[in-house]
Order: sequence, then C-alpha cells, then structure tokens
Amino acid sequence: MDSGVVRRQHINDIWKEFFRKSIHICGAAVPFFLSRFYWPVIAALFLAIILYSVSELARLSGREVPFVSSVTAVAARKRDENRFVFGPVTLASGILLAALLWDELPAAIGIYALAFGDGLASLAGKLFGRMQLPLTQGKTAAGSLTCFVAIFTASFLSSGNCSLALAVASSGMFIELLPLKDYDNVVIPLVLGGISQLFLSSL
Repeated sequence: MDSGVVRRQHINDIWKEFFRKSIHICGAAVPFFLSRFYWPVIAALFLAIILYSVSELARLSGREVPFVSSVTAVAARKRDENRFVFGPVTLASGILLAALLWDELPAAIGIYALAFGDGLASLAGKLFGRMQLPLTQGKTAAGSLTCFVAIFTASFLSSGNCSLALAVASSGMFIELLPLKDYDNVVIPLVLGGISQLFLSSL
C-alpha cells in the first residue's frame, strides 16, 4: 500500500481516537456536578442513555438524528461500522452505576479513573505505543504506563492517600489490559470505585 495512504489512515485513526477519548475525559466533570446536583445529574445520565439508544436505532434504520448521528459516525471505530455503537452507552452506564453504588469520594475516584486512565491510555498507545504487550490483543507498554500514572495522580489528588492511589492505579492498569472492548467503561468505575470504598471504610 502507498506510504502516503498509510500515513493518512494513521492520522485519521489518531484523530478518531482523540475525538472519542476527549468525550471520555469530559466525564471527569461529572463528580463536580454530582456533588451539587446529585439527583438531576442521575436523571440526566438515565435520559442520555435512553436518547442515545433511540438515536442509534434510528441511525441503523436509515433515519439520521441531527448532531448525535454525526458525532457517532465521526467517533465510531472500524469494528463498529454498521452496528450499534455501544461506547457512549457503557460510558454513561459506568458513571451512573458508580454514582449510585458508591459514596461520593469512591465514586469520583472510579469516574476519574475511567476519564483519565482509560482515556489517556488509548491515546498514548496510538501515539507512542511501539512495544506491544503479549497476550493483550495489541495493548502497549506506553498505554499501560500512562493508564497507571493517570489513575494514580487522579486518585492521590482526590483522596490524599498514596496507598489507596497505588492500589487503585495498579488495579486499573490490570483491567485496562483485559480485552473488554467497550465494557471496560463499566468495569473500571465499578471495580475501582468499589476498591476505593473498601479501602476508605477500613481507615
């Protein structure tokens, strides 16, 4: 294949990943709003899941929904072509479940881990990932290290506890290595929020 075509495809992949993960990172604002408007935010997350799902079903049946369908088309991975794109559903669901199940600080830590850890790991892997890790379906050392640093930093700044941050970051890095696809959006905030809850309740 022509090197120029390959380069354009690579740039397009990076742009899509940047766009997709910028949505992830925006999730970091949710704990702020949860702390002030808990039930309205919970209701808004439920509504977002429903409206997006309706929009996706309409798109798949040939009826484009203004703005939502366009954003989905831009952000969709190749594996999602002509399929229901579950990423936004699992993203909102993971945030929603963490907020409902865990106390304010543990939920925030789980959500920050999803926003920054998962969000930045994928970008780092695309940009700097030269060394792929065996048995991880293409995950890279750069992505995993970025995931650990991002989660550790967010957890420590949120809790002020180095041991908690280390436990959460290590667990998050391990989860990020698993071939969970879009379902890591649910697993990361639930599991890391739960670990944080258990850790903080034992202090």
